[in-house]
Amino acid sequence: MNTSQLKTILLEHCKAFTENRFEKVKNTITSIEESLFDQSKSSAGDKHETGRAMLQIDRENAGRQLHEIEKLQEILKKVDVTKSSKNISLGSLVETDMVTYFISISAGNVTLNKTQYCCVALQAPIGQLLFGKKEGDSLIFNGKVIGIKSVN
Repeated sequence: MNTSQLKTILLEHCKAFTENRFEKVKNTITSIEESLFDQSKSSAGDKHETGRAMLQIDRENAGRQLHEIEKLQEILKKVDVTKSSKNISLGSLVETDMVTYFISISAGNVTLNKTQYCCVALQAPIGQLLFGKKEGDSLIFNGKVIGIKSVN
């Protein structure tokens, strides 16, 4: 498997990760709206009003989560898996002497062909340290020196 194919698979993992989160939050919002509708049928009173207020807060929180997921989806649209650069940037596949990173969004680990890849965002602490570095550079993360073996 060439680098472009590998990056495509990792990008698809990230897209599936965000789509899964998106669907969960949409389902949560639907459930909250149904509960709000049911609450509106109930009789008035302090308990009723408290329940509605809590559901409204839950709906607002879910709305914020949905907005964050949409931001992640926008970032993923900017990832170009065909592009290769000497310096680490969005879409880079970075092999270090400890972990191989795919710079995209924070979407966890993926194991392919017995190799583990870690999908990280540029905004993540390790992403910030890696950004702009190139093959042969090193950095210190959590008190450990990490050497960069390759950047694709």
